[in-house]
Amino acid sequence: MVKHGKKQELSVVLATFNEEKNLPACLDSVTGLASEIVIVDGSSTDKTTEIAKKYGAKVLVTQNLPIFHINKQKAIDLATKDWILQLDADEKVTPELKIEIQSTINNQQSTTNGYWVPRKNWFLGRFLMKGGQYPDYTLRLYRNGKGRLPQKDVHEQAVVEGKVGYLKEPLSHHPYENFASYYLKWNRYIDLLVRQIKERLENKNFMTKLLYAVGYLFIKPAHWFLTTYIRHKGFMDLWPGFVFSFFSALRFPVSYLRYLKIL
Repeated sequence: MVKHGKKQELSVVLATFNEEKNLPACLDSVTGLASEIVIVDGSSTDKTTEIAKKYGAKVLVTQNLPIFHINKQKAIDLATKDWILQLDADEKVTPELKIEIQSTINNQQSTTNGYWVPRKNWFLGRFLMKGGQYPDYTLRLYRNGKGRLPQKDVHEQAVVEGKVGYLKEPLSHHPYENFASYYLKWNRYIDLLVRQIKERLENKNFMTKLLYAVGYLFIKPAHWFLTTYIRHKGFMDLWPGFVFSFFSALRFPVSYLRYLKIL
């Protein structure tokens, strides 16, 4: 609970790597909201750290690790304010969300320690509103000392101690300039999946490996495509909806074939 009369301050934390194109818009969006900006950078080769310092951010330069959440947790650990908002450089806080966050963290009666924030994802010229892509809730706002990242998986969520609530206004997420940038990130994610498959199948028997093969080559891709494109009406997002569902499903067989060194 907020102490009576004490205005709560917010640390905005990010992990970055070569984000000079995205970072200014992200940091502009938290002007007037962030009392502190903390950035852990994975040794960028562009002007990311220079831009961050212009915005008054605390910057720590370290290695660019495959599990990016390790650097995100480092940024969380360096935060000193009452609340933490963890962002990615390709996200922007909308004016409506900014107001909601300010009101939420200064609610003197609240005992909630963290909040799920809805997110709108921009893909090939439009926000994806179907296919299970909205609201794309992500646990990003929490009291300092109450939230941590497990640092085990690229799509993991923070773990918050105590009560968790939901905000209404969304983050604006612009992860891809075009299909080429999407395909590049898609391939990086495939590499992470291959690493996970290797770890999970190490020293496993033939039957376990066979079940994994059937799952990744047939069951998972079919289930994913039918769920996102048909059940969750991804077709209503037109061509971008189809491309998203198709490539999201395709990651399973491609990662398994790369594990087998066929692709």
